[in-house]
Amino acid sequence: MAFDHLGVATNDGAGLAATFEALFDAPLVHEETRGGMTMRFLELGAGYFELIEPNGDGDIARFLDRNGPGIHHVALRADDIGAALQRAREVGVDLVDEEPRPGAWGHEIAFLHPASTGGVLVEFVSHE
Repeated sequence: MAFDHLGVATNDGAGLAATFEALFDAPLVHEETRGGMTMRFLELGAGYFELIEPNGDGDIARFLDRNGPGIHHVALRADDIGAALQRAREVGVDLVDEEPRPGAWGHEIAFLHPASTGGVLVEFVSHE
């Protein structure tokens, strides 16, 4: 596995993207809206910042209401997401997603429950 991206929840994705582009020289390389949110990806060389902005009610809106803006999740690239989920089960990690589901850029994704990963929401991403 390797680092893929860091997800940041925000109420102002466009504004934060402009700040990060200027501050980190991180160009916006992908943007899409799906599942009640807009996701903007800024390239950082070895990975991305994913800026997640809610569009109405949904998971990100609830996260922002509870926690305010900030780090939402860390994503790791898995060559075989099914095998990665099986390994998580074998070591006793609770899963948010029992099976991979569609994510941004057409990638398959699956989340691990933060109660089993030290309070960190971990996402597996398959680029296959």
